[in-house]
Amino acid sequence: MHKILTLVVLGSLFTACKTTQLPQGSNEAPVRYPEEKHLKNIRQLTFGGDNAEAYWSFDDKKIIFQATNTIWGAQCDQIFYFDLGKWEKGKTPPLVSTGKGRTTCSYFLPDGKSLVYASTHEGGASCPHSPERRTDGKYVWPIYKDFDIYVGDLKGNIIKKLTNEPGYDAEATVSPKGDKIVFTSMRSGDLELYTMNLDGSQVKQITSGLGYDGGAFFSPDGSQIIFRASRPTSEQDVKEYKDLLAEGLVQPTRMELHICNADGSNLRKLTDLGNANWAPFFHPSGKKVIFSSNHKSKRGFPFNLYMINLDGTGLEQITYDTAFDSFPMFSFDGKKLIFASNRNNNGTRDTNLFLADWVD
Repeated sequence: MHKILTLVVLGSLFTACKTTQLPQGSNEAPVRYPEEKHLKNIRQLTFGGDNAEAYWSFDDKKIIFQATNTIWGAQCDQIFYFDLGKWEKGKTPPLVSTGKGRTTCSYFLPDGKSLVYASTHEGGASCPHSPERRTDGKYVWPIYKDFDIYVGDLKGNIIKKLTNEPGYDAEATVSPKGDKIVFTSMRSGDLELYTMNLDGSQVKQITSGLGYDGGAFFSPDGSQIIFRASRPTSEQDVKEYKDLLAEGLVQPTRMELHICNADGSNLRKLTDLGNANWAPFFHPSGKKVIFSSNHKSKRGFPFNLYMINLDGTGLEQITYDTAFDSFPMFSFDGKKLIFASNRNNNGTRDTNLFLADWVD
């Protein structure tokens, strides 16, 4: 749910939209649009199911991601990884979560042999129920109370449980410095950001405004945190937010990017574009942020990738898909970008992973 949130849930937002059917036999056209000047040599890594939130290992040799894919035995989101040097089209990647419950938001630890991710498996082996279509027409995300954050290895073993508070703990990412984790938690009664050491110690709350703060990432030097927030302001919006949260739900249709120092100080709003602006990640320079947005849309889609300076200037569109591009992450060396997209899915609802060379 860096989602927050899972693409299985997010995918329901796009039931009415499909990418353009492209001619068979075309290598470049299905995966790259002419306007995408910052992307070269786009390579599709998955070919079916819902694949999202793909993040690099510290040495840029592996990719970890979550997927719902019945062919792989994942009825709801589970964590898989690719060793890019051994990637083969059509080969099922190794499962590194338990295969029980639902997972979200995995991230490699600095050693490249272990990872953090959130899972509901202690609350039950089955996939937790997705919200039913609401009679009031609201599009909602579930905040599963059984989500906790774990450290695991690449063989599917749990090494350590990092959180043990009642309610939602998820969306963990690791500082490029390799010393801190930032995550979202309900332990205060609201969805706030916290940091902790890699072993789960020294937990510190860093946001406190009413609303859903999540999808956080550290800057390349570890000094700042970028995140997306849905913060109600009017009396009606506050009541609606609290009522939904009491049901274990949030409504992610209005989100803006916020940035603060790693200790929570100097908090400021970065975007004010309207609609949903989310899935932010720092450019390797630390001076810009790439993110997903549907701010140009009147129907909820398409979502495309955009770049913006840290002072809110210089907004630039990066991708031009007709449905959905999101979850961008730069490699640690800054040479590549991985993202999730509905492009080249033959008119299905599949969301796949794409890897591109980045051109500044």
